[in-house]
Amino acid sequence: MRLSKAVVKYRVPILIIALILLVPSVLGMVNTRINYDMLDYLPADMDTVIGQNELKEEFGKGAFSFIVIEDMPVKDVASLRDKIEKIDHVDTVLWWSSIADSSIPIELLPDRIYDAFNTDNATMMAVFFDSATSEDVTMDAIREIRAVCGKQCFVSGMSALVTDLKDLCEAEEPIYVGLAVIFATAAMMLFLDGWLIPFVFLANIGIAILFNLGTNWFFGEISYITKALAAVLQLAVTMDYSIFLWHSYNEQRSVYADNKEAMAVAIHATFTSVLGSSITTVAGFIALCFMSFTMGRDLGIVMAKGVIFGVISCVTVLPSLILLLDKPLQKTRHKSLIPDMHGLAGGVTKAFPVFLVIFALLIPPAYFGYSRTNSEVYYDMAECLPKDMEFVIANTKLKDDFDISSTHMVLVSADTPASSVRSMIREMEKVDGVKYVLGLESIVGPLVPEEILPDSLTEILKGDKWELLLINSEYHVASDAVNDQIDALNGILKKYDQGGLLIGEAPCMKDMIETTDHDFQVVNAVSIIAIFVIIALVEKSITLPFILIAVIEVAIFINLGIPHYLGQSLPFIAPICISTIQLGATVDYAILMTTRYKAERLTHDKCESVTTALATSIPSILVSGLGLFAATFGVAVYSQIDIISSMCMLMARGAVISMLSVIFILPALLMLCDGVIRRTTLGMKEKRKSEAESEPVPQHS
Repeated sequence: MRLSKAVVKYRVPILIIALILLVPSVLGMVNTRINYDMLDYLPADMDTVIGQNELKEEFGKGAFSFIVIEDMPVKDVASLRDKIEKIDHVDTVLWWSSIADSSIPIELLPDRIYDAFNTDNATMMAVFFDSATSEDVTMDAIREIRAVCGKQCFVSGMSALVTDLKDLCEAEEPIYVGLAVIFATAAMMLFLDGWLIPFVFLANIGIAILFNLGTNWFFGEISYITKALAAVLQLAVTMDYSIFLWHSYNEQRSVYADNKEAMAVAIHATFTSVLGSSITTVAGFIALCFMSFTMGRDLGIVMAKGVIFGVISCVTVLPSLILLLDKPLQKTRHKSLIPDMHGLAGGVTKAFPVFLVIFALLIPPAYFGYSRTNSEVYYDMAECLPKDMEFVIANTKLKDDFDISSTHMVLVSADTPASSVRSMIREMEKVDGVKYVLGLESIVGPLVPEEILPDSLTEILKGDKWELLLINSEYHVASDAVNDQIDALNGILKKYDQGGLLIGEAPCMKDMIETTDHDFQVVNAVSIIAIFVIIALVEKSITLPFILIAVIEVAIFINLGIPHYLGQSLPFIAPICISTIQLGATVDYAILMTTRYKAERLTHDKCESVTTALATSIPSILVSGLGLFAATFGVAVYSQIDIISSMCMLMARGAVISMLSVIFILPALLMLCDGVIRRTTLGMKEKRKSEAESEPVPQHS
C-alpha cells in the first residue's frame, strides 16, 4: 500500500516526469536502426554466414545484385555500366565487357559465356557492393542505380528486396498504428462504461509504447517485424491492465468517500492481479529468446519489455491521469453495453457435456491442420511483397529472360589446382537445375594462361585466399529442388576442397529452414513449461495448469490449422511466434475464470461456482479478447506485407478463438474435473463436511 499511496500523493510529479521522459524516448526511437534483412539473424557459426564474412574480407564484396536491361544498344549499356561503377559503394560491375578484355583472343572465349549475359532483347550485369546486404548505404546505392538506369532496367537481389521492404514498411507503419488506435478505441467505447475513458487509456498506453520503443536504442537495432508489431501488440496485450484499474477504482469509489483513498486501494488490488497476469505474457515472449534464429530474441525482448512498461505505466501514469480528470470521467460514464451474463453462464454450465463432446471432436481436425500448416510455410521473402513491387518485377524478368531464379557463390581455396577447379566446375554444371558456373577457369579454359589475364578480371574472381565462382540456378529460392541442388553442390565442393564454402541467398535460406524447424519445437516446449510452472504457482495446483494450457493449446491448433484448410501458406516466422504469443497473451482469460472458480468453490457447489465464475469473467474476457482482435484485425486487412498481415490476422483470429474456448470449453472441463482439481489444489479441501455431504455426487468426475 505504500507504493499506492505514494503514487496518489505524487501524481502531478509523476505526470511531469513521464512527459519529460518522452523526449529522450522519441529521440531513442528515431535513432534506433531498423534491420530489414532476415538472413542477418542466422547463427554466426553457420558456413553460409562465415562465407559471407570471408567474401567481404577477401574481396571487399558484401551485397550482390543482377541488373536486367531490356532493349538498349550495346554502346548505351557500356556507358550505363560506367555510370553504375561510379555510384558510392558499388565495388564491381561484372558484364560481358569485364570478361571480353582486348588482351584475350575473342575466339578463345566460350560462346556460352556471352549467351549467359545476353538474349535477343536483354542483357544482364552482376553488381557487387562493398557493403552488406541491408546496410543503409547499400539501399541508397540501389535507389541511385534505379534512378540512373531508368525504366528499362530491373534490379534484383536481396538488397533490392530489403530496399523495397523498407520503403513499404515506412509508408505503412503510421497507418498500422492509426488503425490499431481507431479500432481499439471503438471496441473500448462499445464495451466500457465511459465515453472519455478510452482516450485516457490510449494516452497511458501510448506513453508506455514510446518508452518501450525509445529504449530499443540500447540494442542498436531491431528487426522491421518487431518495429511493425511492437506498438500494435503492446496496445493489444496491455489494454487489460488499464481496464482492471478502472473497474477496481470505480468499485472502491462506492466504498470510500475520498477518491484518492479509493485510488490507492485500487492501485494495490490492480498491481496484485496484473502482476500474475503479466508474468504469463512476459514468459510467452521470453520463450522466443530461446530461438537460435535470433529474430525471435529481438521480438521477444522488445515485447517482454513492452509488457513491463505497460504494467509500470498502469500503476503510476494511469492513476495520475484518472485522478486529474476524475470529474469529466465520472460525468461521461454510461451503462455498459455488455448485458448481465448469468443467464448465458447458467446455460453453458448446464450443457457442459455438449461442449465436452464439441471439444473432443475439434481436437483431431485442429491438430491435423496445425501439423500440416507447419509443413506448408514459405521462406522466400519475395513472396511477402506485392507483385507490383520493383524487386518482384525484376526477379520475374531475370527468370523470363535468362532462366535464372537464384544465384549461389562458391569460395574455393586459391591453392586448389586450376585443373581440379575445372573438374569441379564440370561436375557442378551436371547437377540438375544448374544453368552454368562462372569462374576464371570456365571463362578462359585451359588454353589461356592465368598470367596473361588482365588484373581487372582476376581481381574480381580471385584473391590471396579464395577463388570466387558464381553458380546460376533455374530453381527458386527456398524450394525443395534448390535445397537438393545445394546438397549436391556442397558434396562436390567438399570433395575438391574440404574447407570450401557455398554461400548466397538460397544456401542461407536452407540454413534458415533447418534452424527454424528446430526453433519451433524448442520455443513451444519452453513457453508451455514456463507458463505451466507459473500457473501451478499462481493457482497452487497440479491439475489446473494441464487444463488451462490444454484449452489454449487447442485454440492455437484451431487457429494455426485454419490456413491449411483454406489453402493458405504462411511465412515461416508466423507459426513460431503466434503459438507463444497466443498462449502467453490469452491464457490470462483462463486464469481469471479459474481464480474466481476456486474462490467460489470454497463455499458453493461446483455448478454454482462455475456459473458465477463464468458470469463474472465474461465481460472482462470479452473486452480483452475483442480489444486484441480490434487492435490487430485492421492491420491484417490493410498491410500489403504478408508477414505483417499474416501475423496480425493470426493474432486477431487467435484472440477470438481463445476467448470462445475459455467461455465455452473451460467451464465444461472445470465441471468434469472438479473432484480431481479439489484434491490436487492447495486450499480447496477446506469445505465444511456437512456441505460436502449435502452436495450431490458430481457426475463425469
